[in-house]
Amino acid sequence: MTTLGFDQPLYILPFDHRGSFQKKMFGWDGHLGPQQTAEIAAAKRVIYDAFTEAVYAGVPKDKAGILVDEQFGATILHDARADGYATACPAEKSGQDEFDFEYGEDFARHIELFDPTFCKVLVRYNPEGDRSLNRRQSLRLKRLSEFLHSNESRSRFMFELLVPPEKAQLDRLKGDKKAYDRQLRPRLMAETIQQLQDAGVEPDVWKIEGLDRREDCEAIVAAARRQGRSQVGCIILGRGEDDKKVHEWLSVAAAVPGFIGFAVGRTSFWDPLVDWRANKITRDAAVGEIARRYQEFVEIFEGNAVPA
Repeated sequence: MTTLGFDQPLYILPFDHRGSFQKKMFGWDGHLGPQQTAEIAAAKRVIYDAFTEAVYAGVPKDKAGILVDEQFGATILHDARADGYATACPAEKSGQDEFDFEYGEDFARHIELFDPTFCKVLVRYNPEGDRSLNRRQSLRLKRLSEFLHSNESRSRFMFELLVPPEKAQLDRLKGDKKAYDRQLRPRLMAETIQQLQDAGVEPDVWKIEGLDRREDCEAIVAAARRQGRSQVGCIILGRGEDDKKVHEWLSVAAAVPGFIGFAVGRTSFWDPLVDWRANKITRDAAVGEIARRYQEFVEIFEGNAVPA
């Protein structure tokens, strides 16, 4: 690939959760047997069926996409690609504070196996944090970035950035995490983007934690698109928040040029899946409710988006 960036509308339904899905949804620890793996895969198929139902109900197919993992969603990835949807697949080990490749030195082969539209990583990086940790992560991420932008790959690079607070940062705010999210995190996110770019890490799409203020969204876009990176896009993530908060974040981001969409997962699917597994609702009802929520998020974003 030669052109950096992706600036078309992109509405992702992400369900690439692995460790958290296994433990919190199913209550299972450790290695899974074939039957357990099949049960989780079946739950993820409910989400994919909801996604396709939402497209049939009016979500624009050319703007819709899924993010699902190889471990529990390999068949879904193949089906979605065959059905003409944008796909994304994670490359990181699940549940680790330090980014590393899920499949180690074999990472490139696994990307090629599914040929996703996007290869996604989730990275925790605080620019005022452990410098050795940040450097180790940057080196691995640069390697992935170079592979994805080489002639060996057709996948674009999607980067989910989480900036967890350092203890000293929280101490300055007397432990108030909401104050951190509002007062410190936006600046730290922009600094992180610049540090990673300077280290040779070049995402096509930045997946960004929700921001309350328009000016913070504008600052993130400015960082993502600095120095000629004019086609790089940003999408907002849901972070498992309630509907009200996700609606606010979508509305703010949609109005800022450069924010091209969203990736909202747990807020879309978690409660309906829990109710289905508890036999409180039917499978069809779970599919319908997840589809409704995803479609609603699309409508909110499109209703607040600035004209191209």
